[in-house]
Amino acid sequence: MTAATLTKRNQIKRPLSERIFSVVNALLLLLICFVCLYPVWYVAMASLSDSGLLTQHQGLLFLPLGFTFNAYTKVFKNPMIVRGYLNTLFILGVGVFVDIVMTSLGAYFLSRKQMLFKKPIMMMIIFTMFFSGGMIPFYLNLRDLHLTDSLAGLIIPFMINTYNLVIMRTSFESIPDSLVEAAQIDGASHVRILFSIILPLSKAIIAVMVLYYGVSIWNSWFWAAAIIRTRELLPLQVILREILLSNDVTSMNAGASASDAESIAMSIKYATIMVATIPILCVYPFLQKYFTKGALVGAVKE
Repeated sequence: MTAATLTKRNQIKRPLSERIFSVVNALLLLLICFVCLYPVWYVAMASLSDSGLLTQHQGLLFLPLGFTFNAYTKVFKNPMIVRGYLNTLFILGVGVFVDIVMTSLGAYFLSRKQMLFKKPIMMMIIFTMFFSGGMIPFYLNLRDLHLTDSLAGLIIPFMINTYNLVIMRTSFESIPDSLVEAAQIDGASHVRILFSIILPLSKAIIAVMVLYYGVSIWNSWFWAAAIIRTRELLPLQVILREILLSNDVTSMNAGASASDAESIAMSIKYATIMVATIPILCVYPFLQKYFTKGALVGAVKE
């Protein structure tokens, strides 16, 4: 008797109800995936479609109608789009770096067992997650600190997120105390311990923090719209919001007739959405392998 025959005989036949459940579960998950992914796919295909054909199309869209990059060409001809992109990249690069450094310093401080008044300080920090002074006092603080109408006003006030601080602190607490004690015996300072021991052992949680802070900065528009008055300083998200809400695509339709401009506007909107979305979609796969591990390490205290 062959090994394959023995294996086949030893297999336990699954009940009919379990097999039906598996099929229904798989179909349901496929449906959810389709519902979640199709809007992104539709926007991508519409941005690559001919504007005249797109305005006449109704129903689902799985392939571009008359493949063309005209909408993207017009988007990048708009100086405000390019300028907004540069502003957003500056805020993203500087903001994520500063956020990670400041959150790491706070998390290391709160993760030390010998810290005085650790619990009261932690309670006061957590208190800010549920209660705040409100938007108006926050804006008045920014105004008095001369942080309005500047890119610094979009970076400095948001350096530490309380939720991210708690996750990183919990992750630091899971690192064995023996490593820190050995470094202290060798005369290492707290700064040396943090940057030479703690952070190299916390790559997963740092990747998660980069993703959290990066997505938050990339998607934020409210405070930029509230405190920025110089249009050359506006980030991409505010410009995108203006285009989508007020149909402000005139600068990208220069030279087109009224009827053509109206049809081209739809493709330009879709192309603008894709331009603002693609960077995050490209970054996430590189951080995905750290995401689950880092989030679990930072969320569960050992």
